[in-house]
Amino acid sequence: MLVFLFAMYYVVISFYLRNKIREIKTKEEKMIDRMKWMCKLTLDSDAACISELRMDRATFRILCDMVTEIGALKPTKNTSVEEVVAMFIYTLAHHKKCRTIGLLFLCSTETVSRQFHQILIAVLRLHHILLKKPVPITQDCQDERWKKFQGFLGALDGTLIKVTPPNEDKPRYRTRKGCISTNVLGVCCPDMQFAYVLPGWEGSAHDGRVLRDAVSRQHGLKVPQGKSVISFLFC
Repeated sequence: MLVFLFAMYYVVISFYLRNKIREIKTKEEKMIDRMKWMCKLTLDSDAACISELRMDRATFRILCDMVTEIGALKPTKNTSVEEVVAMFIYTLAHHKKCRTIGLLFLCSTETVSRQFHQILIAVLRLHHILLKKPVPITQDCQDERWKKFQGFLGALDGTLIKVTPPNEDKPRYRTRKGCISTNVLGVCCPDMQFAYVLPGWEGSAHDGRVLRDAVSRQHGLKVPQGKSVISFLFC
């Protein structure tokens, strides 16, 4: 009886291992699956691209060109610029960890982490393009939403973005609602383009404290002085 049970156990284990071995994909098969996934994300339709990457296909293409030509981002042997940009945006859009991105894009967590930092540096090199110089609203403004705010540069507000800091720092990042977040100050022009961004403050910091830090920095938020005083619209 024991011999029969051992034989059955051996047969079941052998069958399971053979199936598992068959499921292991080759490098070429993984590359094909990655190409299919990228096509689904960035080529099939604008609806899918906006849903997953928060931008349409044309905008994604422009961003890839910008980080390549201006940000000096280079493709690697196994990863294209488009894949790196897609991994970066998907991480930010859905707040995913390296393990999850690695499973989606069929690459190692080390590759995801390394490429994330590379493209982050490339995007920071675009700050002089992505951050617009604000222009005061004039008297002949035709926008019904803004024409009553003559002389204003735009609108500013703070937003909370979820983060995962070290355990010893979590109390400082805990908001009054119990979330672990960072407090980010943003200033937008009337056309919804960013003019200034200050990240890094803990979620527990008051908005007024973040604003004071922004205006007191050497290269921080500057408002013209004198007769042409420009006020900001507080949200």
